[in-house]
Amino acid sequence: MKKRVFSGIQPTGNIHIGNYLGAIKYWVASQAEYDNVFCVVDLHAITVPQDPKVLKTKTRELAGLLFAAGIDPKQSILFIQSHISAHAELAWILNCFIPMGWMQRMTQFKEKSHDLKEQASVGLFDYPALMAADILLYDTDVVPVGEDQKQHVELTRDVALRFNNIYGDTFRLPEPVIPQVGARIMGLDDPTKKMSKSEANPGHAINLLDSPETIRSKLMRATTDSLRDIRFDEGRPGIYNLLVIYELFTGLRRPEIEARFTGKGYADFKRELGEIVVEGLRPLQTRYRELTSDPTYIDSLLSEGASRARPLAEKTLAAVKKKVGLG
Repeated sequence: MKKRVFSGIQPTGNIHIGNYLGAIKYWVASQAEYDNVFCVVDLHAITVPQDPKVLKTKTRELAGLLFAAGIDPKQSILFIQSHISAHAELAWILNCFIPMGWMQRMTQFKEKSHDLKEQASVGLFDYPALMAADILLYDTDVVPVGEDQKQHVELTRDVALRFNNIYGDTFRLPEPVIPQVGARIMGLDDPTKKMSKSEANPGHAINLLDSPETIRSKLMRATTDSLRDIRFDEGRPGIYNLLVIYELFTGLRRPEIEARFTGKGYADFKRELGEIVVEGLRPLQTRYRELTSDPTYIDSLLSEGASRARPLAEKTLAAVKKKVGLG
């Protein structure tokens, strides 16, 4: 039996190469190895205010990009979170087993709510309970995450253990997996901060649907440093981040890349990186245009994905409700 993977991504902002290199590319490459369940987590998106029309558009856009990147609906399940009510139902039940102290230790809430202060929603605070429900509904073995989400998977394990100790073996305990390379692609404008979908500066990220001209321009303006040699040095975050992007798009080894640019300047490197990224994204962009030429096609694929995911989720939810005395 293949191990089951669950991964989710929010349909907010513009999907960029950090999402692609840090998560989506990994999902596509692992489809034959794992039993994959992928989810567009629109319920998570509304933990902060959203324009309803934009959210609906971005949800379909994200699904189209995932299919275009190589998620195969015959190999993997891909669906929209809100289409399966079991996610919200299990989240409420888990809320009743997660101590407040556990939630108060979640560092991501502290970061995200810092500017909102008392305007932060209960949903934003409660985000990890819904994430735990997402994962536990599908008997998940492996959760590929960035370092910033690892704590949420650990909370998922804690609540699963707590529930199992009270009611007997019910939930499988998932393991977080962090890709060794590329899990944190940094901003082009500030390489000390992770590339973010919510960043307003247009030079911050390369989006998957950016034009070739935009990609080249953004990379030429990307932050580096005052040194000249081009090598993988984590102490030089600007050039290191660009080199990691080059590495992940080409598959070349680090010594090969460094040798290729010996004696060359940043401008030469950035120009070549621009062409590498443009050509690397070209098949995805072409496929996306093909998939979205018929607006109903993406919806049909998502409906099929939900039909495959729903029985798995409802089976787990039914077992949980029976154990806690609901229904």
